[in-house]
Amino acid sequence: MTIPFAEYAARVQEHLERDWGIPVITRDIPDPLTGDLDGAEIDVDYAITPEQRLFLLGHLFGHTVQWNVNESAFDLGRQYKPPVDEKLFPEVLAYEGEAARYGLSLLHKIGITDADQWFANYTAADQAYLLHFYRTGDKGEFKNFWREGAPLLEPKPIPEFKPKKRVFRMDGVVI
Repeated sequence: MTIPFAEYAARVQEHLERDWGIPVITRDIPDPLTGDLDGAEIDVDYAITPEQRLFLLGHLFGHTVQWNVNESAFDLGRQYKPPVDEKLFPEVLAYEGEAARYGLSLLHKIGITDADQWFANYTAADQAYLLHFYRTGDKGEFKNFWREGAPLLEPKPIPEFKPKKRVFRMDGVVI
C-alpha cells in the first residue's frame, strides 16, 4: 500500500489550524533544521518532501502538546551540544516517544489509520538519528537510520489544552 503523504499532510494541517488553532507556516528553516515550534505555532521548511512534512506535523504537534501540558517538557526540548551525557538519553527518548504517541493519536483522530507502521519506522529512525548526533556531533544521512518493522507505537490520548506561545526552537532538537 502506498501512503498518500501529501493528502495526509494537508488533512493534518487543516485539522491543526481549524480544530486546535495551531497555524502551520511553511518557510525557510535554516539548515540543518527542518521544522520549528513555539508552543502555539508549527513551522516547517518549504524544501521538505510530503513524507517529511507529514511526520513533522505529527511529531511537532506532539511536542506542542507536551509544552502546553507539562512545564518540564519545554526544558527537554532545548538543544544539547554533543557529546551529550548518555545518562540523559532515557529521558530524551521518553520525551521523543511521548511526542510520537500524541502525533499518532492525532493521525487516528482524523481517520489516518493506515500509516501506523510507517510512523513507527520514521519515529525509530528519528530517535536513532538524534542519539547518533548527540553521541558524535555528526549529522549524517537520515536515511541510514531507517529500519523497517519498528515496534508499533501506542497512541496516547491528547489532553485538552490551549496552545500558548513560548519561543521558537531555532536551536532546538528538530534536526
